[in-house]
Amino acid sequence: MQTLLFTLLWMPQGWELIIIFVAILLLFGGKKIPELMKGIGKGIKGFKDGMKEIEEDIKSDDPINNNK
Repeated sequence: MQTLLFTLLWMPQGWELIIIFVAILLLFGGKKIPELMKGIGKGIKGFKDGMKEIEEDIKSDDPINNNK
């Protein structure tokens, strides 16, 4: 319970999010942000694809589900 309360107290809200967004905009500029988001999206997609491959490998190596 304490961990949840501590996490909720330290999450950025309202003005803090606006300030963070403005700082990112100033650091990267308007043209770099779409490229940055595209890179993050590709990274997430690659991670999910890797997780699916691992799950498939685990299922194929499982002796219970393997009918040989």
